[in-house]
Amino acid sequence: MSMEYISVSLFAEKYGISERTVRNYCANGKIAAAFLTGKTWSIPADAVLPGRKSAHGKASPLLTALRDQKGSQLRGGIYHRTQIDLTYNSNHIEGSRLTHDQTRYIFETNTIGITDAVNVDDIVETVNHFRCIDYIIDHAEEQLTEDFIKQLHLQLKSGTSDSRKDWFVVGDYKRLPNEVGGLETCQPEQVHREMKDLLKDYRTGKHHFFEDILDFHVRFEQIHPFQDGNGRVGRLLMFKECLANGHVPFIITDELKMFYYRGLREWGHVNGYLLDTCLSAQDNYKALLDYFRIKY
Repeated sequence: MSMEYISVSLFAEKYGISERTVRNYCANGKIAAAFLTGKTWSIPADAVLPGRKSAHGKASPLLTALRDQKGSQLRGGIYHRTQIDLTYNSNHIEGSRLTHDQTRYIFETNTIGITDAVNVDDIVETVNHFRCIDYIIDHAEEQLTEDFIKQLHLQLKSGTSDSRKDWFVVGDYKRLPNEVGGLETCQPEQVHREMKDLLKDYRTGKHHFFEDILDFHVRFEQIHPFQDGNGRVGRLLMFKECLANGHVPFIITDELKMFYYRGLREWGHVNGYLLDTCLSAQDNYKALLDYFRIKY
């Protein structure tokens, strides 16, 4: 009996995901027996979506490597590189003036070693961000909750000048209205309800596809639940959820920043802007995984 095959568009429609994601799965060998004829993928009609873990229920090779290298404090591996690159880029997007080399020095030596005048908050938030990455690696497969998200914010902002302001709440939702990029965000008294609804909607899906994680991120940033630190917390949550759901995570670099902002603004109208930006960032991280010989 010959096997039946379906197109990328039919597979995408069947599971409610984008054709770009399906082609990505095929290209990375995540859909067994899919094959390419010219520029068109043929997919077995009975193929199922890639699972978030291996058949043995183990964490992905990347998550395993991150945990092992974190535990052994291995220098020069994927954990080391991820800590420096994710921390530098995410803080830099938010205005930190520390360089990549300065970020690396702080991580590697736990000392400052900086002769130029720098903002103390940049240093504190860099060290805090390292701890946040450790936190999401340790708890990658735990379900997202309001308490988890607040804990991440607490770790990021503890010890900063913001934490000493009466109106700034570290580890809890904002007390004052704020905006992002000139756009209005959720009013403080509505944040708890909006976050509760967001998490409820996100948890209803059996599978968290790449687009689901991006959609969660956009809605999180639109709510803007904290007084400050929303972008960094949001990007950490994306990284965590990619690890949890078997997707290669990614880092938004300075080169991609303006495309990332455009993608956030246009989500819901032209989703391809943010999707393409994040897939490009994902390709960059895949190149690192290839270098370190980590399967994905």
